[in-house]
Amino acid sequence: MEKPAKTDFPVVELVRDRWSPRAFSDYLPSFEELGSLMEAARWAASCYNGQPWRFILARKDQEELYKAIFGCLVDKNQEWAYQAPVLGILVVAKTFEHNGKPNPWRDFDCGLAMGQLALQAESLDLKVHMMAGFHKDKAKETFNIPEEFEPLVAFAIGKKGDPDTLPEELAEREKAPRERKNLKELVFGKEWGKPAEWLE
Repeated sequence: MEKPAKTDFPVVELVRDRWSPRAFSDYLPSFEELGSLMEAARWAASCYNGQPWRFILARKDQEELYKAIFGCLVDKNQEWAYQAPVLGILVVAKTFEHNGKPNPWRDFDCGLAMGQLALQAESLDLKVHMMAGFHKDKAKETFNIPEEFEPLVAFAIGKKGDPDTLPEELAEREKAPRERKNLKELVFGKEWGKPAEWLE
């Protein structure tokens, strides 16, 4: 199933075609493919080149590690994420490494890294579904994450599968058209809330 974005302006195909399925096939990404995703994240821009992101990652054939990550997901995400051949948790460093001061841009930087990871995945015909729904405290305990780091988001990676393998409610959401706010609601000029002139 393809769900290309209906854009008002041209975008590259990787952006147009990226979306977050819940149904995954049983294709198991190679470690080389996963390495490419990690490289894409590694080369993302970050404040002071601090690279505050760290990844905990497991393929389904790494059973113990995979189950440990899966066990950190909330029940609603476990309903579909068991299909995913790869699960991961993105962890963020709270402070700058070079001076030990708090890094207020850490989440922004990690978002950039995940964005690049997702687009690299798209180039390999893989999909990434990011999840806010996971137990951070359980992740900290399970993986002995130091106090100066914070679990930020969980994610699933794989090739898209058959939506009809999902529970009915999730299958309907999977098949629904993709929607986004109009650019006029998002891009302003001098006056807050008023669309930029070139969008009128």
